[in-house]
Amino acid sequence: MHLSTITTTLTTVLLSATLSTAYTLPPNLAALYNKHKSKPCSHPLATGFTDGLNPTDTTFTYCSDLSNRSIFLHSPSAGGQYDNMDIDCDGANSHGGNCGFDESIQDQTSFKDIIVSSGYGIPDLDANIHPYVVFGNTDYDPQRDGMWPLSVMGVVCNGQLFYGIWGDTAGGSWTGEASIALAKLCFPDDGMSGNNGHVTDDVLYIGFIGKEAVPGNRANWKAGTTWEFEESIRGLGEKLVSLLT
Repeated sequence: MHLSTITTTLTTVLLSATLSTAYTLPPNLAALYNKHKSKPCSHPLATGFTDGLNPTDTTFTYCSDLSNRSIFLHSPSAGGQYDNMDIDCDGANSHGGNCGFDESIQDQTSFKDIIVSSGYGIPDLDANIHPYVVFGNTDYDPQRDGMWPLSVMGVVCNGQLFYGIWGDTAGGSWTGEASIALAKLCFPDDGMSGNNGHVTDDVLYIGFIGKEAVPGNRANWKAGTTWEFEESIRGLGEKLVSLLT
């Protein structure tokens, strides 16, 4: 093996090791995850939603119990649960990668106009690169309670913490959707695709209130990989999560 090959391989291994430990669930959020999962929501902002798997269970709620600076999804069903992770492929390159050709896929996200007018250098979010969360519904707009479009969100999944962007909204009452890029971060061994999501209601989606949660040009919107984008919003995400009580 040539020296250049050894160097490249070592760099790749070190980078992978760094990234694999970069998103360890911090103690404050781990405690909050365990504490609130089995508790009813004391401060509901909007309720009557479903995880999509069981349409008759409309107990899913946008809740503000973590702090008055955040909003998360929760349901008291089955003794307490968060939400699942269905796959969203809306936006640029909507049928690329493992998205497939589902007729429900839209060729743009809800905040495409903001992305273009902000001069981020991309035509829209790419579900195969940008780890975005679908948050908000026809009958509930999180902006009503202080969230800003394209703000950083925290996502607890598979015992880890990742950061996403509030990048799309859902029609009707369906909750618990995220881009395929985020799903692959959370569940890399589960074959995430446009037709295969995560069905267990154990994913905690946290939105943050206020303009300070918007990364703006600090985010690497033109990133070529999901990890590059993740790292560009990580600092802001860590700051926001550290304030949760």
